[in-house]
Amino acid sequence: AYSNDFYEQVCGGKLDPVLRTLKTLAGAGIWYEIVVLVIPTMNDRFDDLRRLSDWVVSELGPDVPLHFTRFHPDYKLMNLPATPPATLIKARELALAAGCHFVYAGNLPGNEGENTFCPTCGKAVLKRYGHMTLSRALKSGRCEACNAVIPGLWDAPLTPAPVP
Repeated sequence: AYSNDFYEQVCGGKLDPVLRTLKTLAGAGIWYEIVVLVIPTMNDRFDDLRRLSDWVVSELGPDVPLHFTRFHPDYKLMNLPATPPATLIKARELALAAGCHFVYAGNLPGNEGENTFCPTCGKAVLKRYGHMTLSRALKSGRCEACNAVIPGLWDAPLTPAPVP
């Protein structure tokens, strides 16, 4: 969440140490990705998600992957509904508009927001379904279509699709 109130009320902490840690990671050259579990009524305000996206671009850079992940009331907060898919799709759109290059809508199998797109030519360089990577259009960390560098760690093998 991009709200100190959320961190104090839900996590028993503060937002500032989280932001400082992200800046430290960025400055150390460590690969990391930001995951925001979007919880209805708690941290799903579009103005906060937009401000978070703006902060990521200005403080960390546009290439830090930003995941907006769907909440399911499976363990805690059972009184809340699952995050509506439209909320994650809108959060992704806001982050892309803010200048984030790699934005994902998680826990929405089959949604295009699962895929990685080249920010230069728009081609899908990684196609996913759920936690599976179905195809990769990268060669030595570059988009096969336009040769743009796609930041990331690309040594892992593809996740095979399950056998029906």
